[in-house]
Amino acid sequence: MNLTWLGHAAFRIELPSATILIDPFLTGNPAFTGDRDAAIQGCTHIVLTHGHADHVGDTLDIASRTGAMVVTNYDLCMWLNSKGLEKFDPTNTGGTVHHNGFSVSFTIAHHSSAQLTEDGVSHSLGFSNGVVIQAEGEKTLYHMGDTDIFGDMALIQELYAPQIGIVPIGDRFTMGARSAALACRRFFKFETVIPCHFGTFPIIDQTADGFLSEMGDAAGSVSICEIGTPVRL
Repeated sequence: MNLTWLGHAAFRIELPSATILIDPFLTGNPAFTGDRDAAIQGCTHIVLTHGHADHVGDTLDIASRTGAMVVTNYDLCMWLNSKGLEKFDPTNTGGTVHHNGFSVSFTIAHHSSAQLTEDGVSHSLGFSNGVVIQAEGEKTLYHMGDTDIFGDMALIQELYAPQIGIVPIGDRFTMGARSAALACRRFFKFETVIPCHFGTFPIIDQTADGFLSEMGDAAGSVSICEIGTPVRL
């Protein structure tokens, strides 16, 4: 697969059979300065970990422009449908759905999931999740979403054995350097660890330096992606 970090928690994943955007927060994302049209070109699926605006991002516009199928929790699907989304496949924690030669499994994540919308009301948009993406002939990828460390990460390792881990490290709203490194080292056997959810806004950690330090002798597995530059995994 080819993977491109689009800043914050947004990623583009290119498989032979599909092009997936995870949490496509592009408009208003100060870390994303690339070509938006290029970032969404050929998108066939959008996978959302939860309903916060910095993760739902441009979902409605991208889906309208590309015809992409949106895969996320039931509550968020129904809310997006009320906003005009037409193509969606609802799921929820523990569920797996299959599309175009790949599957998406939704795991738990410890975070919130709501939006204060234009009517001034805070709408609960289901649970926050992590997602595991599997495709034949490709490495298994686990995007943790926004989360704290939790002991049941050991079960995610047992169930899916992901080789690639996308890990939030920015602190304040997610794990910080110490807990993110502990999660990777204690619960997983990642070949590649890709930190995210840092350097976007001033109130979260600006670099991955602390995370690299906390990873210790496992720091060699960490790949700090350059935003907008595809990497082959």
